[in-house]
Parts: sequence; C-alpha cells; structure tokens
Amino acid sequence: MKKDPNQPNSQPASPEQPASTVEKKCPFCPPPPDRILIERPLAFVKRDAHPLTTGHALVIPRRHVACFFDTTAEERQAMLELLDEAKALLDREHRPDAYNIGINNGTAAGQSVMHVHLHVIPRYLGDTGDPRGGIRMIIPERAKYWKK
Repeated sequence: MKKDPNQPNSQPASPEQPASTVEKKCPFCPPPPDRILIERPLAFVKRDAHPLTTGHALVIPRRHVACFFDTTAEERQAMLELLDEAKALLDREHRPDAYNIGINNGTAAGQSVMHVHLHVIPRYLGDTGDPRGGIRMIIPERAKYWKK
C-alpha cells in the first residue's frame, strides 16, 4: 500500500507488517493485553491509560489508521457494536450515571495518538462541579494529562 503523505499513519498494521513499522511507539499497536476488556476481529476495547473517570475506556480499530473518516464501513460498524458492549460492561462494573462518547479526529481537534480511538467516558453525579458543556470541557483539571 502506498503511503499517503497527508495521512502519515494511515497504513494498516497486520501480522505480516509489524506495528513498529506503522508508527513508532503507537500505544495501541499491538494492544496491551492487560488493558484489553473486549476483543473482536476488527476492533477491541481497552482501558484508557490516563482515565478521566473510573472506567474510562477506548474503542479502537485493529488496523492502524489515524483518521476516523479513513476507517472502513466494517470497522465503523465493529466500533459501534463494541461501544454498546463496552457500555454494558461499564454499567455492570461501575454503575455510572451517564456517559460522554467522543473522538478527537486530527491534531487541531486534540488528537494526540494518531491511531483513531473512540472514548467511552463514564460520568458520575458530582464528578465535576458543573457538567454543562459536556465534551467541550469534560473535567478541566484532568484534561491535560500530558503535563503531569
């Protein structure tokens, strides 16, 4: 597959192509086994390494692709099915009051890992003083984990 210079991380990772050739130090290639919650052929759910709330999880396609809009219809369907499964699991384990669901797509949108991933963030009454605004400022004091 020819590399698109505008999407430097859009090449697929496969058993024939080690993840290290796709993107140096991608935290999702391969997925860390101790953080995997649910696995399927096209995608998986893992615990977030820097959780905003208890239970924060990520739904990730197995193929290394940076942009959500570059995923296939099958990958998107797999991600949405896993979103439902992740919610059911988190409901059982943590009993949250609500959820934020989001994708940071592109550097200007705040994407810091260039392997597309959908955040499933359980929310709890009182986890922030004022939850209005939702994903715009989910929990400001925890948003900048990279500065810690």
